[in-house]
Amino acid sequence: MIRFLGYLFGIGTVFALIAAGGVAWYVASMSQDLPDYQVLANYEPPVTTRIHASDGSLMAEYAKERRLYLPIQAIPQRIKDAFLSAEDKNFYNHPGVDVEGVARAALLYARGGPMQGGSTITQQVAKNFLLTNERSMERKIKEAILSLRIEQAYSKDHILELYLNEIYLGLGSYGVAAASLAYFDKSVNELTIDEAAYLAALPKAPENYNPFRDPDEAIGRRNWVIQRMAENGVISNDDAAEAQARPLGVNPRPSGTYIASAEYFTEEVRRDIINRYGVKELYEGGLSIRTTLDPKMQLEARSSLQHALVSYDQNQGYRGPVATVDPGSDWGKAVGEVAPLSDVPEWRLAIVLSADSGSASIGLQPRREASGRLGADRDISAIDLADMKWALRQARAGRSGSARGVDGVLERGDVVYVEKKTDGSGYRLRQPPKVQGALVAMDPHTGRVMALVGGFSYAQSEFNRATQAYRQPGSSFKPIVYAAALDNGYTPASVIMDAPISIPDGTGGVWEPKNYGGEVAGPSTLRLGIEKSRNLMTVRLAKDMGMDLVAQYAERFGVYDKLAPYLPMSLGSGETTVMRMVSAYSVMANGGRSIEPSLIDRIQDRYGRTVYKHDNRACETCNVTGWSNQDEPTLVDERQQVLDPMTAYQITSMMEGVVQRGTATIVKELGVPTAGKTGTTNDEKDAWFIGYTPDLVTGVYLGYDNPQPLGHGRTGGGFAAPVFVEFMQQAIAGKPVADFRIPEGMTQISVDRKTGMASKGNGSILEAFKPGTGPSDTYEVIGDDSYGGATAQAISPEANEAIVSGAGGLF
Repeated sequence: MIRFLGYLFGIGTVFALIAAGGVAWYVASMSQDLPDYQVLANYEPPVTTRIHASDGSLMAEYAKERRLYLPIQAIPQRIKDAFLSAEDKNFYNHPGVDVEGVARAALLYARGGPMQGGSTITQQVAKNFLLTNERSMERKIKEAILSLRIEQAYSKDHILELYLNEIYLGLGSYGVAAASLAYFDKSVNELTIDEAAYLAALPKAPENYNPFRDPDEAIGRRNWVIQRMAENGVISNDDAAEAQARPLGVNPRPSGTYIASAEYFTEEVRRDIINRYGVKELYEGGLSIRTTLDPKMQLEARSSLQHALVSYDQNQGYRGPVATVDPGSDWGKAVGEVAPLSDVPEWRLAIVLSADSGSASIGLQPRREASGRLGADRDISAIDLADMKWALRQARAGRSGSARGVDGVLERGDVVYVEKKTDGSGYRLRQPPKVQGALVAMDPHTGRVMALVGGFSYAQSEFNRATQAYRQPGSSFKPIVYAAALDNGYTPASVIMDAPISIPDGTGGVWEPKNYGGEVAGPSTLRLGIEKSRNLMTVRLAKDMGMDLVAQYAERFGVYDKLAPYLPMSLGSGETTVMRMVSAYSVMANGGRSIEPSLIDRIQDRYGRTVYKHDNRACETCNVTGWSNQDEPTLVDERQQVLDPMTAYQITSMMEGVVQRGTATIVKELGVPTAGKTGTTNDEKDAWFIGYTPDLVTGVYLGYDNPQPLGHGRTGGGFAAPVFVEFMQQAIAGKPVADFRIPEGMTQISVDRKTGMASKGNGSILEAFKPGTGPSDTYEVIGDDSYGGATAQAISPEANEAIVSGAGGLF
């Protein structure tokens, strides 16, 4: 019997060895084609790129997978505890595989059941990073083998770091940092117990626990996680009970641009990043971009420009409703289907429910909930006649003249924009303007763009008039002509004839430029020519020194890449952008240094390394270890000197005269030293004003996208300059008042404003002269008799139509 039992034991041992060998062979065969787990050491997931304003506030995020990668040391313990309690409480004790869990899953599978989980966090890392989502025994074995190898190669903290940054948690977010922002608009360090538990409830099936679609299931799963945390001893029972009693409190972070006034600025930065590094790096590279934007200044720029555009547009009359819908029993749903201007939060859409001669009853578009669904609110208010009188003037198709009452303007079912009155008593009627414009504010010393507005509303039109719209700058170009003259032997007291001139146009006819208003003043100084914006003087000046020189300076200042050397170009008939004009004026404001405008201060890669910095000025003594009575550190500015600093001061002083006595006297309201120049093109189609204080340059442009006359009196001084004033009053408020600095070596001499000769009479002005120059001892006039009907540089027939049509009555 014993021999028989021994025989059976031997046979069993053989079969056991054979079975073990078979299992070993199978496992070995599974191991042969496993992915290389060592790639986890160099794992670089797609990470969200973030754009920040100069004060650090978030402007925008760009990502294909919304992820912010956090090292394990930066992940709060509360987050780790929540996920370990929900997913793998023995994570720090097992070798990578939960043997009991795998056995249960294998037994169920062998009995014909479905393939189930039982996966540790390490196994989830192996599956998510290296394997597919196939549900099979073969994949589970591969997962287990890889998990054992991963545990041998990496620390537990590194494995948990990979998991917490890779896991998909719904709402387009990957990893706990992105999910914390997506669900609660908080950093991970701000999450409460219940919020951390909700995130930990999501890995199994984020869509099953959607906080808006399935709130009960979401709360149930969250509370289960909280209970597990209490059972594992990472929170107290009292804390668990308090956390379970709380609502979900989900507050989704908005997508897109987070500073409502900065859409044009943000889009300009986005295009710049794509040009530098490509689309993939923008959406996956995890760049951190610090821009030059001053959020407060940006808001003021947007407000100032919008005020002017809305005021002008309302003077043109009412063009009709945004849409017309059926104001049935559910008018809220009807008006809710009309898309509002998302970046003009002060305005709301409303549907007209009824109207009589004195007022209209309106239903306000319901607010949208965090889930995106239309709210249940159905607020009703009114618009009184006094708050829409501008709309009585009809400018809509098929109607003309003036309406007599509200019911002559608004009809039941009209969808219109309204803005709440400051006293809260009702609403004012609004309409998006057709006229457009742009504003750019720049630090003249660095080229940093502090504010940029490219139109009334980015939601209305994404076309950026600050950088993409090429328009004629008109007389705002004249300071470039005068700066070229001052840099080449002329003085502010040089006298030029202000009288009619005829120039062959290259087609057998003549071009006869005129001053705005048609008057002439005879011999006048350069200062008077720029203060009063004399076209005839500017043309004569350009002719006397040569248009090739003017073109050279225009290109040196960055106004144009290539300026055709034709005399009409001296009056600003060549097309350029607001950004280029502001950059050119910055050269004059900073003492003649070249300027590279920039919307970006610094770019860092995902590891925090600086890969771009706008300010490259060197400071050799900034990092010394101690002080040994040496001079204070100074930045070495190696930028090109494109204009003599003395010339820069002279042209600045002359443009101060534009503000004090010339075409922009409204700017005197600022009460601080300010220089600037107006610009108005033929038929008043474009209105410009570019001006500056010692530390801020601002340019304003107003006009239609399809050029058409703005109307009589809509000049640079009367239309654009007030926008400059409104913006600058806020932008410089509270800042020290500084004068424009006079370079050493210059001499100030009192001269007659008309003759340019030394004088201390009533008509005199203190003028700055370079060393070796001064007022003339004899009365000399440039372009006197010989230019009354003289020939001048001809214009090619090909360029004639485009050039001459844009120059003439510029102001």
